[in-house]
Amino acid sequence: MKSFMAKNADVEQKWWVIDAEGAVLGRMAAKVAPILMGKTKPTYTPHVDTGDYVVVVNAAKIRVTGKKAEQKEYDHYTHFVGGHKFVSFADMMARKPEKVIELAVKRMLPKNKLGRKMLKKLKVYRGPQHEHQAQQPEKIELF
Repeated sequence: MKSFMAKNADVEQKWWVIDAEGAVLGRMAAKVAPILMGKTKPTYTPHVDTGDYVVVVNAAKIRVTGKKAEQKEYDHYTHFVGGHKFVSFADMMARKPEKVIELAVKRMLPKNKLGRKMLKKLKVYRGPQHEHQAQQPEKIELF
């Protein structure tokens, strides 16, 4: 019995649309990450990007459970002295709700070149409109 190894030329990538209205952040990200990696396909190969494109709409209407809305913080380091910066979840949702979803999904992808390539296939929009009608994305219900 031979093992199947997908090649870049053989990969067929589809487009999916996910409505994030009322969805829980972590649960939605846990469903989006395998689609980007290609783990939902029978042709999954770990060293080849076999995943599909995902368009997430209504990012501003995502929710979190428990006390995360008050306690969760995002941090980054500016590489200057005293440059450890913190942004609360509420501030991040007010300024850039797209970034909240991107960070949640990014942290579930591989931490290498292939993971960065997979993350480029994620398109997140604040409202219900998106710019990818020409790709004819199919709506997918994850919840």
